[in-house]
Amino acid sequence: MATYTPYDICDNRHVIRRLNAGDMQCFEACYHFYYKGLCSFASRWVPLAAAEDIVQDAMLYIWENRDRLIEDLSLKGLLFMIVRNKSLDHISRKQNHSRIHAQLEKKFAEQFDSPDFYLGTELSRLYREALEQLPEKTRRIFEMSRFRGMTHQQIADEMHVSPQAVNYHIGQALKVLSVALKDYLPLLLFWLSLQEPRS
Repeated sequence: MATYTPYDICDNRHVIRRLNAGDMQCFEACYHFYYKGLCSFASRWVPLAAAEDIVQDAMLYIWENRDRLIEDLSLKGLLFMIVRNKSLDHISRKQNHSRIHAQLEKKFAEQFDSPDFYLGTELSRLYREALEQLPEKTRRIFEMSRFRGMTHQQIADEMHVSPQAVNYHIGQALKVLSVALKDYLPLLLFWLSLQEPRS
């Protein structure tokens, strides 16, 4: 049984006007109307779990940019274009990651064979020693970004600095780490990628 909605989703101009005005109920109606179809569309390229994430990201993008939508632009067309592009980007990232993985595995085969690599003990020690060389504020900002997964704006709010300052400190931290760990950097970057939480 179809869920009742006071919005005619097929009336593109009306829907865009309501979204421009910040009508959350209209957005939710659009979300429910398009969700399954978009997931099916994305699953042509990616697994269903990834498709669902992509569709949610696409819908969130529409809501966050609702004031920029124009009535002459088809919302349906825009959503399907965004989902298609995000699906293809997902494939590209996976392929790049596989290629980098293969290159690192060939170059650092001996380290990859060591159990200590997978436990992260040696790399973790080197990484921590390098972090200790950073000024305290720079180190704190870098760790908030890297280990706590905070956005630049969240870090800025907590540290009482501008997002631009956050970006500067993270850039400075990366410069110091790249020099201190230059001999281990490719291996370290791969290890860090294994530690990243899923988005």
